[in-house]
Amino acid sequence: MSNRPPSMRDVARLAGVSLSTVSRVMRGVPGVSPVVRERVQSAADELSYVVSRNASGLVTGRTGRVAVIVPFLQPWFFGSVLAGISDTLRHADLDMLVHQVGELRGQRGWTRSLPLRRNSDAVITVSMDLSSEECERLDDVGVPLVLTGQKVPGRACVFIDDRQGAAKATRHLLNLGHTRVAYIGSTGGPWLSLSSRHRLEGYRAAMADAGLPEWSVLSSPGRRGGELAMGELLAEHHPPTAVLTEFDDMAMGAYRTLRRSGVPVPGAISLMGFDNHEVASVLDLTTVDQAPRAIGTAAAELTIGILNEDAPHRHVEMPTQLILRQSTSTVRERP
Repeated sequence: MSNRPPSMRDVARLAGVSLSTVSRVMRGVPGVSPVVRERVQSAADELSYVVSRNASGLVTGRTGRVAVIVPFLQPWFFGSVLAGISDTLRHADLDMLVHQVGELRGQRGWTRSLPLRRNSDAVITVSMDLSSEECERLDDVGVPLVLTGQKVPGRACVFIDDRQGAAKATRHLLNLGHTRVAYIGSTGGPWLSLSSRHRLEGYRAAMADAGLPEWSVLSSPGRRGGELAMGELLAEHHPPTAVLTEFDDMAMGAYRTLRRSGVPVPGAISLMGFDNHEVASVLDLTTVDQAPRAIGTAAAELTIGILNEDAPHRHVEMPTQLILRQSTSTVRERP
């Protein structure tokens, strides 16, 4: 007697149906009568058959996998997006394969180095800011491409309006009576992206609309950059009364500098972030919520819809929301 595990063909033979019928039953696809479905399931139970991705793929032409390309697994934002993608794909009985490209992105032809062809049914990118050429090279894989974090005409995309989010945050500080509102943004490194540029543009537009000069300090991304930038602002003869940061991570670094310098928040300086990091609530940080996990969920749902041919290649704009906490207040007289 053979020791090999039972196959889909064995189930089909025992149930007296075709291989494709077994595949449809195992994947829960409609179009099979209840009687036949029960017969196939009974045969699978009798043989202790476990669904094999490879066997199913031979029939359907699908791998049951979606490739997700991320620049890095840190900071927190990328992990949150991946969590949303993973949960949604799993509910649709799809696996997620994560490719972290890191510094590989700087190499010519990096898209061809990824094992995507014949290994996935679709590709999702997370905040990659792909060029037209890079998109076309990923198209060569021959599967649907869904972009997150950027808006590209004619392509399936999930994104937020970074300009609007930053402008909304700036107007909140202006409405509190602040006129010396500074902005801390990133000047380079792995986090620099279109969203970085758009957030700075949103801040500048809101300041210009209010007839006030913009005051931006660009530093390295992350908490260390926020620390250094806030130190530079405090060294001014007339420091700002409010500061907006590009990321919550930078706001956390800025908050550390303020605390060490004995500058009360929001008593002397109101501080505001962008992202709604899970630590932001602990620090009582006012911020802009862009719900990265929801972005991942929307990207996965769009991908599933495209694979099932019941959703067009469309743009999905996710909302941003002001989260008001105790780190901002009306402008106060400096002691």
